[in-house]
Amino acid sequence: MTIRKFFLALFTLAAAHLLTAQIVFAAGSSDSDTSTQAEAPKNPDFAAGKAAIDKEQWDAAISSFTKVTAMDPKNADAFNYLGYANRKKGDYDAAFGFYEKALAIDPDHRGANEYIGEAYLLTDNLEMAEKHLLRLDSLCFFGCPEYTMLKRAVAEYKTKKGLT
Repeated sequence: MTIRKFFLALFTLAAAHLLTAQIVFAAGSSDSDTSTQAEAPKNPDFAAGKAAIDKEQWDAAISSFTKVTAMDPKNADAFNYLGYANRKKGDYDAAFGFYEKALAIDPDHRGANEYIGEAYLLTDNLEMAEKHLLRLDSLCFFGCPEYTMLKRAVAEYKTKKGLT
């Protein structure tokens, strides 16, 4: 096999792999800005919490995800959603606590890194937001929606504050 054929075969294999990954990602993604890297197993409380998040019913979401974490204290997705619902409700202290729990369970959790970064921007802590942006940059070798969203939020924050 010539070098040219080898590289052509390698390129074709890589392209097929990327296409497959994109199809799988698209099939598992949603239009909601609350998507996480992995959905929890079919748990009725988790599903009810997700539905409440989608309807912006923060108290109902908090109630559902609190039940999930009581039954599964290692569920980083549920803690991330608890942080999200509390942040949207305006309770930043609770949100930070839940994001930290999610990240203690899974430091690579892209959703928790994005959302805690956004919470830091809401509390005027650009330095910590940028720390989580750097973390996402290291996690998302080829980019990911969480990195893109936090990068955009940081840029908007800097523009709004006249820091650019």
